[in-house]
Amino acid sequence: MNKYYDVIIVGAGVIGCSIAYQLTKRKKKVLVLDKGKIGGKASSAAAGMLGVHTEFDGDEDLLKAATKSRDMFPALLQELNEISGMDVEFIQNGMLKLAFTESDQRALRMLSAVSKDAEWIPEEEVSRLEPRLSIRNMGALYAGKDGNVSARKLTLSLSSSAVRLGAEIKEFSPVLGFLQDRGKCHGVRTQHETYHSSEVIVAGGAWSRAILSTAGVDISGYPVKGECFSVMLESPPIKRTIFTEGCYLVPKQGNHLLVGATEHPYTFDESVTLGGISRLMNKAIELLPDLAYGHWEKAWAGVRPKTERTHPLIGRVPGWEGLSVASGHYRNGILLSPLTGILMADLMDGNEITSLFRLGGKNERMFEK
Repeated sequence: MNKYYDVIIVGAGVIGCSIAYQLTKRKKKVLVLDKGKIGGKASSAAAGMLGVHTEFDGDEDLLKAATKSRDMFPALLQELNEISGMDVEFIQNGMLKLAFTESDQRALRMLSAVSKDAEWIPEEEVSRLEPRLSIRNMGALYAGKDGNVSARKLTLSLSSSAVRLGAEIKEFSPVLGFLQDRGKCHGVRTQHETYHSSEVIVAGGAWSRAILSTAGVDISGYPVKGECFSVMLESPPIKRTIFTEGCYLVPKQGNHLLVGATEHPYTFDESVTLGGISRLMNKAIELLPDLAYGHWEKAWAGVRPKTERTHPLIGRVPGWEGLSVASGHYRNGILLSPLTGILMADLMDGNEITSLFRLGGKNERMFEK
């Protein structure tokens, strides 16, 4: 018997689950398929930062989109809590993006000029806000509205809420191919089942390129492994997220501190290396000397999807009817998940994506010719 859905989503990470949640709110019949477990890859490895100002320098459209998505979190999380009963550990603790050179200062001052909710502060103010930080900085961009969540719990809350509203999620169901006829995609094929639908969305993170290649589609992008570790301290050493190039410190509930992240491009290897963690430790202790007295918890790695132009790829696959993609969010999948879910739901309703999320140009540029 044929199984038919309005929308099939390939990938049960935070992006796929956010799309599923928004679609089920609109009464769509949704199926989510994943080759592993819900949120089992990058969505569980992420630090969960809601850092609008971490890496959108010089791109006002993406900065506005990131701000819009971040500001959706309070209302979204209230909805999810009412449906799923899950606490995703949301905290709006603010972020300090430190400057160490005059070039850093200029860039962050320029960013503060175009941001509606971030300001440049001098070193003395940094020391007042976070007295246990190393004083080796030249000031910082302070974003008081930025925060963080538990990335794993956010993904599980989105998936649980989508299921409660009627979605189906099938784990350990890798998609082997697409059902297609004369440029129209009308479903997918797994090892044991065939599923039909009006629309298919590929939201497979770093694996999206391989998934789409089975339909003869090649998208821009490559995997980037990131290693992180966490420690437990007797008391909270910092209140705010501290962000620098190559190292960030994210305070979590219960005196836990998450430290990330290395970058190893062009690999799907999720093993943790001694060299990567050692470099992170040295940078973290230089920033926050008290970390040397922290109690080790664990280290892990995740593989993030990066496009050639570091812009997410969201929209219709050119030349195809019924086939779309939402991938390439790189280090901002958690932050951009609320807006991505709404945009893709809008697209499935027949509306073009014309919001602030312009992605730096036409989606066609993100596909290999």
